[in-house]
Amino acid sequence: MPVRIVRLGSVRLKDEGLRIGTVRRPPRGVPKANLASRNFYDVWLPNLAPSETLLKQRRKADNPMRWRMFARRYRAEMGTAEKKRLLDLLAALSHQTHFSVGCYCADQSRCHRSILGELLAERGALFL
Repeated sequence: MPVRIVRLGSVRLKDEGLRIGTVRRPPRGVPKANLASRNFYDVWLPNLAPSETLLKQRRKADNPMRWRMFARRYRAEMGTAEKKRLLDLLAALSHQTHFSVGCYCADQSRCHRSILGELLAERGALFL
């Protein structure tokens, strides 16, 4: 009963389960009542999104050095006790039920969701 890392707004996969949006802001122009039906997310969990300051830096992470700097800083943000508990909860849930976590970015390799997947794996999360 694994977790998946997905792009929000993409077509849902079979047995994807609950879709969790780990983004700082909801999508523009989409009424809250339509978020799930338009394949964005079922539950919004901005606590696992990069901070506003870090999001601005990610937009400038156009080379490997800047991306590594972003990744290091995002990992540091995820190092607080509160965020570690959320990551532990999601890792434990992955052993019990299907769900997915995601962001809007087109390129997963340059998105915080790739790092989020690593953090979950480090906590023993099961992946499909």
